[in-house]
Parts: sequence; C-alpha cells; structure tokens
Amino acid sequence: MRTPSIYSQDDPLTEALRPPESETELQRQIRLEQEAEAKRISEQIDEELRLEREDLKRKRGNVKLLLLGQAESGKSTLQKQFQLMYRPHSLEQERASWRTVIYFNVVRSIKHILTTLESWDDSLDDNSAATGRLLDLTIAGLRRRLSPLVAADGALADRLSGGVTVSGSGKGGVFVRTGWQARTIENALGRKRARPTEDFELKKDELQDPLVQDVSRMLEASKDDIRELWAHPTVKGLIARRRLKLDEWSEFFLRHITRVAASDYIPSTDDILHARIQTMGVAEHVFDVNIHGKAVSWHLFDVGGARGQRHTWVPYFDDANAIIFVAPVSAFDQYLEEDPRTNRIDDSLQLFTQICSSPLLKNVHLVLFLNKTDLLRSKLDNGLRVQKYVVDTKATQRIIGNVRDSIFRGYLQSAALV
Repeated sequence: MRTPSIYSQDDPLTEALRPPESETELQRQIRLEQEAEAKRISEQIDEELRLEREDLKRKRGNVKLLLLGQAESGKSTLQKQFQLMYRPHSLEQERASWRTVIYFNVVRSIKHILTTLESWDDSLDDNSAATGRLLDLTIAGLRRRLSPLVAADGALADRLSGGVTVSGSGKGGVFVRTGWQARTIENALGRKRARPTEDFELKKDELQDPLVQDVSRMLEASKDDIRELWAHPTVKGLIARRRLKLDEWSEFFLRHITRVAASDYIPSTDDILHARIQTMGVAEHVFDVNIHGKAVSWHLFDVGGARGQRHTWVPYFDDANAIIFVAPVSAFDQYLEEDPRTNRIDDSLQLFTQICSSPLLKNVHLVLFLNKTDLLRSKLDNGLRVQKYVVDTKATQRIIGNVRDSIFRGYLQSAALV
C-alpha cells in the first residue's frame, strides 16, 4: 500500500516534483534511490565546502616564508637555527645523520688541499732549497698516507645524493634532496627501523652503515696526518697568500679534527650548524611559533640557490607572506661556481633587484638578512680591499659603505665609545 504523499497541494514546485499516480513499485524504488544519492552528493558537497572554509581560515592564520638567496649564502644554516629554536626535538632526531655530511666535508677539504698542493709553485717558498725539499718529502708522505681516505670522497657523495647529479651545478657540487636525513639513518639502521618513532634515540653502536664506519676508522687512524697537513708551513703559506682558499666550514672541522675523528663521535649542535651540504629543489619546514600567546604555524620554504635552480622559485611566490633574502656580505672576493667570471656580491645584488621588481611580490614583506658579517670583518682586518673585487657602481658602494659603517659602529660599541 502506497504511503500518504508528503507533498503540499499548494506549492507549485512540490506539485511539479510529485511522482505520477501511475508510478510502479519498481519506478518508486529507483526514484527513492536517486533521491538518496542526490542527497548524499549534496551533503558531500556541503562537507567539502565546510572543510575548505576551515582550511582557508586555518591558512589565514599561517605564515608562508620563503628563504631565498644564492648558493652558499647561509640559507640552510638559518633554517637550522629556526629548527633549533622552534623544533629542537626534530634536530635531535637528525643528529646522527649529519655525521655522514661532516665526514664528507672533512674528506673534501683534505682533497682540496692536496689538489692545490699539486699545482703549488716552488717560488712561493721562502725557505732554503734543502728545507724546501724536506717539506716536499713531508707532503708526499702525507699525500700517500691520506690517499685511501681521499678515495672515499666519491662514495660519500653518492651516499648523500643517492647518485643524483645536477648539470651545470659548478665544480662537482653534491646536492641532496628533501628527506636525505631519513635515508641516511635508513642506511645506518637497515630498512626495518628506517622510520624512528618520536621517542626513538639513535645509539652509537647502531650506526651500521659500512661505508660510514669505514670512513670513521680511516679518520681515526689518519687524524695525526690530517693535523700535520693542516699545520704544515706550506699549507699555511698558501692560505696567507690566498693561493689556497678554504670555506669557513672547512677550517672549522680541520681545527677540530681530533674530536671529529673520535670513534664515538656524534655531531654537536655547533657541528651541525657548520656542516655544509647543498639542497636541491624545495624543502618545506613547519614551525609552531608562539606570537602574543597564540600558536602560529610558520611554513618555511628553503629553495636551492644555484643558478640552475632559481626557475623553481616562481611558483612559491604565490600567497607568500614574507621573503627572507640572505646576502653573504663576506663573499666580495668569491665567484660563482657556475660562472667563475661573476662575483658573488654582484650576483646577489642582481638577484635581490630582480626579486624586489617582481610584480608577484609587491604585497610581500621583505627581510634583507646581511649574513657572514663576522667573516667580512675578519677579511677587512686582514687587509683585503673590497674595491679590488667588486664592480665600482653607486649601488655597490652604498651597500658596502653601509656594511662597513655597521662594523665600525660595532667596534665603537665594543670599546664602550657609543
């Protein structure tokens, strides 16, 4: 028996939707199923709209930060500082993975020193001929004893990069993708413990990556030779004459080689901040920051700064709240690996100008972070002249003048004169 109709006799729309009197039981069943499906779809759409509104509301409370700058400007170090401040536990979980990077930094530094010594000009040596021959013999012995360690350079690079190479990336630079820390721990622990839990702690005896263990043993056995090479008069003379240029991270780890080469070595926070590895692509880091008692999610996007990777920046300009542009002011005597004719200060200025002139960023807050001022002070103290390396333009001179004035004020403040 048909149930009484719920449709109103007075509503024209209801009248139009009323099923026909001749509707069969099968037709009625099909109609009810169609109505139920239409209701389900309508409710699903309503739920999706509700979730979109909630997501939009949540995103309005988030902050999207882009970390931009040329390669080796210090972006990743700044990102690690954010991580140390707002997500220290995540840095603790990654601590052991940085051992591979630091070993690679040490091996590559030794390789660079030995390669430079191969083309060393005897005329640089102010010692007697006999003394010079003795120094040459010493270096030859160090080269021979350190050759097995230097030979591990390629294997460490492949371990970090996963065998990925980047064309046009400069002089053999090694790039890592997002998530390399987890892959490094995976190599150390095996597949079954590749994803540590929140309360997981990596123990020294669980670092089982055969390659890293081999390098660790070679470092421990070679630490005296590395120390002797670093203190060698020829090496110090080449550095003083700027025939041998080492990055600040190279000098840091070579100075601390006894600690780094210890068999039970676990990187300190300072070691992690000094460790150098180039990132490929875009890495997103999320930090919960307390602002005026309210938790705000900061989405920090660290993007590769090499020239060949800068085209990947543009899609991330959309809906960005702020840009932190990292400018290495100490790089006035350095040139791009990708283009040895281009001064790094000139490149940084051009890049900053392009970002400022982009119409996509007209409503974005811009923070200019003048990085590595301590290294700039050291270079100026050692007598290096900025004008020798940087093109003499009004814009360049103004920026350099501001930086030098800032350093000068720092001297006055340290002397309690201001």
